[in-house]
Amino acid sequence: MRTPFRSLVSALCSAVLGAGLLAGAGTATATASTTAPAAEAAAGSKVVGYFTEWGTYDRKYFVKNIRTSGSGAKLTHINYAFGNVTGGKCAMGDAYAATDRAYTAAESVDGVADTWDQPLRGNFNQLRKLKRLHPNLKILWSFGGWTWSGGFGEAARNPAAFAQSCYDLVENSKWADVFDGIDIDWEYPNACGLSCDTSGRAAFRNLMQALRAKFGSSYLVTAAITADATAGGKIDAADYAGAAQYVNWYNPMTYDYFGAWDATGPTAPHSPLNSYSGIPKANMYTSATIAKLKGLGIPASKLLLGIGFYGRGWTGVTQSAPGGTATGPAAGTYEQGIDDYKVLKTKCPVTGTVGGTAYAKCGSNWWSYDTPSTIATKMTYKNDQGLGGTFFWELSGDTANGELIRAIN
Repeated sequence: MRTPFRSLVSALCSAVLGAGLLAGAGTATATASTTAPAAEAAAGSKVVGYFTEWGTYDRKYFVKNIRTSGSGAKLTHINYAFGNVTGGKCAMGDAYAATDRAYTAAESVDGVADTWDQPLRGNFNQLRKLKRLHPNLKILWSFGGWTWSGGFGEAARNPAAFAQSCYDLVENSKWADVFDGIDIDWEYPNACGLSCDTSGRAAFRNLMQALRAKFGSSYLVTAAITADATAGGKIDAADYAGAAQYVNWYNPMTYDYFGAWDATGPTAPHSPLNSYSGIPKANMYTSATIAKLKGLGIPASKLLLGIGFYGRGWTGVTQSAPGGTATGPAAGTYEQGIDDYKVLKTKCPVTGTVGGTAYAKCGSNWWSYDTPSTIATKMTYKNDQGLGGTFFWELSGDTANGELIRAIN
């Protein structure tokens, strides 16, 4: 998952996506489908969208927008991103945004303004109101993300204490009714992310085991994991197969395979479904990720297909097809090299498709992003593979009428 500083850090670290293991797959195969509690929704039907805590600031994307776009009726789960991981514990991210900000009647999900003396305001109260409108909607609190994954190494040294801290925070009496579980976004176990974590291949499995033991069978425990299926890549750095028995499902981040952190290119779609002639790096595409994870013994029903509601782009490009050279990242609304689908669909309309996704050349800029049409193709793949559903990063990237989430449904 991405915070606003993701591209800058990626340029420094030359990282894309990662998570997993080959050893021990046999044990995981025997237990992964039976140890964790059954998921609430049938395989294939989950639709999980990330809602960013900071999006209520510069993006002015509120929980209300989930309702007005029609997305609330199409989602099965929302991942609230992000809580922090620090001092070996789960912690609040932005407490003001989460619990204190007063919403006006115009901003509120139900049209009722917050009062100065109510015990809970902020995003959490708005999510509570959304759940009242959609009683079957489940909400998970996601911890970590690119910026806040540096604390997982310390957390892994005492998994039980970490799990206890997460439970105490998620189940705080002020907002215990809001959340139905926890999502872990560790980028990445036993690999170099913000800092070089060398906690060992078992660390992720031990952490998820402790979380499951603490949260029990009545809560959802999920994790966003790397999509790096290259030989010796991030999937091979951690025991994702062994941990599968403790999670309800995984969200493999099948996007950001390529981007303008490689400032001069070659241009390449950041979320290809399949390989194509000239792809810059082997096995950096969605179907390779899913095949590798399934090959480790992780049940298909515990894998969700990841979709990015944004594009990545370069400038200084003269070639329309993928594989051209560039001079740097294209200008984005909030950050260089990245922009929302809702912006790109008119700013730089699609000019071609490759590898099951779309790209666009406009002037000297080159972008890649998914559209309703390419998402439909990916949904066919998801169904053919028997995957547990779809997740996406993140809600504010969609149009005001939710055309991308409609394509998922």
